[in-house]
Amino acid sequence: MKLNRSLAVVAGFTAALQLATAGNITGKVTLKGTPPPEKEITQVKEDANCGKLHTEAVKTRFFVVGAGGELADTVVMLKGITGKSTGAAAAPLQVDQKGCEYIPYVSAAQTGQKISVKNSDPAMHNVHPSPAATGNKEENRAQFPGGADLTFEFPTAENFLKFKCDVHPWMFSYITIVDHPYYAVTGKDGTFTIKDVPAGKYTIVAMHRKAAPTGVEQAVEVTGDGAKAEFTLEVK
Repeated sequence: MKLNRSLAVVAGFTAALQLATAGNITGKVTLKGTPPPEKEITQVKEDANCGKLHTEAVKTRFFVVGAGGELADTVVMLKGITGKSTGAAAAPLQVDQKGCEYIPYVSAAQTGQKISVKNSDPAMHNVHPSPAATGNKEENRAQFPGGADLTFEFPTAENFLKFKCDVHPWMFSYITIVDHPYYAVTGKDGTFTIKDVPAGKYTIVAMHRKAAPTGVEQAVEVTGDGAKAEFTLEVK
């Protein structure tokens, strides 16, 4: 009994020490080069329900770039970490359908984490995740205006798992499924923060659907003061 108590104390001390020496990885992703112009999605204004929800032309969102090259919608995560998901205890990832577009366009969730999809439109949608990884289930579920949120979850890591709407074939959302909590998605200013990473040496990868679909990697060492990682991706 005393041995068990001693082991429990050691385990608790080790966990507390790891937490105390954890730090945040912060950084920024920028784009080098001029991306191709986004194209108008003419189907939106031609749709009787969706067209009236917009006063301006709806365009593709392949490259969301700031004046200084700040690149949004880039998934940044640690590589080579598996089986550390806290998804079952994490708050759901919220995805909306608004103006006949998925919002956000690019996001990330953990394995086992609930993904809650809302319909804020006065139009019917169908939510159709189309995974490629073995173990992730394809579904196709109708969602009426004012209907209850639909919930999905996936057990297998997968990059840019595609959600689509067959009713409105221009609607897409891409959710990267990660098997650990050490990831982030850049905002419009190109910045990201990966929180509470245990001290140590890692490989960090930045993935963008168009500029770096397979990822750009670099080494990073995390201390109690955290770490920084800057990425420059190029127009392909």
